[in-house]
Amino acid sequence: MGRRKKNSADARKEANKTYYVAKLNNNPTSPRKTRLVADMIRGVDVDKALGILQYSPRESAPKMRKLLLSAIANWQAKNEGARLEDSQLYVKSIMVDEGRTIRRMRTAPQGRGYRVRKRSNHITMVLGSRVEETKSVDTTTEE
Repeated sequence: MGRRKKNSADARKEANKTYYVAKLNNNPTSPRKTRLVADMIRGVDVDKALGILQYSPRESAPKMRKLLLSAIANWQAKNEGARLEDSQLYVKSIMVDEGRTIRRMRTAPQGRGYRVRKRSNHITMVLGSRVEETKSVDTTTEE
């Protein structure tokens, strides 16, 4: 590996240490419906996002809430002894990608069959800390 490529890879690894990720694969809901829920919590603080998801009537909301709790648990595993309120965690990014589509046939009149597509999706949630990001910005400006 070349020096420039290694330096950029090392910098990327250091930046990823301040992010906390949780993934949900093969969620049996349409990606379009799940993106509506994801748009509600993108960029929002964790406490507020938990409240939004708890009272949302959408089908994807309970699954997304469970995923958010998993991401918070990942943060707690890396930062033992730190308080959640002091870190100012927020939903840095949330991506909903299309998963596999199961195709089924539905009976139709005159001996025909209509195709039914049962879609699924993959959700990737990344949490960031506003406190750690301000520290990293302060250190880069001092150099």
